[in-house]
Amino acid sequence: MRLAFLGTGDFAAPALRALVEAGHQALVAISQPDRPAGRGRAVRPTPVHAVADELGVTHVQTADVNALDLQATFGAAQVGVVAAFGQKIGQTLLDTIPSGCINIHGSLLPRYRGAAPIQRAIINGDEKTGVTIFQLDRDWDSGAVWTQRETSIAETETADELHDRLAQIGAALVVETLTIMAAGQTRPHHQDPAAATRARKLSRADGIVDWTQTARLIVRRIHGLWSWPVATCTFASHSGKRERVQLARAEVADPGAGPRAELVPGAFCEDGTVQAGTGRVRLLEVKPAGGKLMSFEAFARGRQVQPPDRLLPLEAS
Repeated sequence: MRLAFLGTGDFAAPALRALVEAGHQALVAISQPDRPAGRGRAVRPTPVHAVADELGVTHVQTADVNALDLQATFGAAQVGVVAAFGQKIGQTLLDTIPSGCINIHGSLLPRYRGAAPIQRAIINGDEKTGVTIFQLDRDWDSGAVWTQRETSIAETETADELHDRLAQIGAALVVETLTIMAAGQTRPHHQDPAAATRARKLSRADGIVDWTQTARLIVRRIHGLWSWPVATCTFASHSGKRERVQLARAEVADPGAGPRAELVPGAFCEDGTVQAGTGRVRLLEVKPAGGKLMSFEAFARGRQVQPPDRLLPLEAS
C-alpha cells in the first residue's frame, strides 16, 4: 500500500523499517523537529528521521503536522501509519487520507489509553500487556481496534526492555494489519469504553521512592520508571557522605516479612537488602550521580555499604 508514516521516537522506527521491507511504499515520513541531545547538546536526527534517511524515504520535520499542505503531503497516500509521533492529528488530516490513519499503541486497549502505557503496566504489576493497532479518531486512543497481540511481562523486565520488545511486536503487527485492510474483508471492532483506563504522563515527581510501601510495589516502580524518570534516592552513608543514586533493577526479598524494629524503611540490612514497609528489596543495578550503570554489588563494595546506611527519599534528603 501507499502510506504516509507519522512517527518520531524509538518505538516508531522499527515499524517504518518493517513496512518498507515488506514492500509497502512509504511516500513520506513525518516527525517532530530534530532537537539537541546528550551532554554536548548536539542536534541529532530523531530515530524516524535516521531510518527514513537510511531507507531513502522522503522526510519532513514539523512542529505542527496539521499546518502542512495536507493535500500535497498526504493526498497520494492510501493510509497513514502513526507511532510515537507526539502530536495531535486533526480531523481534516484524517479525512485527507482515504483509509485514514492507524496507530500503533503499546497496550491492550482499552486498557492504558494515554502517554505512558508501558510504564504503567509494570508499575501496576500487570502480568501481561501487548500492542494494539487501532483506527485514529477524534478522541484519545479510543478508535476501533484492528488487531492486538499479547505478551507476558517478565519479573525483572524494565520499561526500556519492554518498550523495545513491544516496538518489534508492533512493527510485525502493523505489517499484518495492512494486509488485512488491503483485503477489505474485515472491519475493526469498537472498544468498550466502560473498560477503559488511563495511563497518565509521567513526571520527575514519580521517581520519588516511598520506602514505607511494600517491597513488591517498590520493585515495580523501579522497573517501570527505568530509564525515565527513574526511581531516585539519596544514599546516606555511615561516613556522613550523601550522593544521589538511581535505581535500575531490583527484586523482592522476603515479601511477607514485616519491618524489623531496629530498622526504619530505607535502611540497609546486614545482607545488603533494603528494608521496606513490608518485605525487603534486593537492589541489582544502580547508577550513581555522574556515573555509569553498574551492579549494586560493585556499588556496595566501593562504598562499603553496611548498617546504618540508608536510602532516603529525595524530598527527605
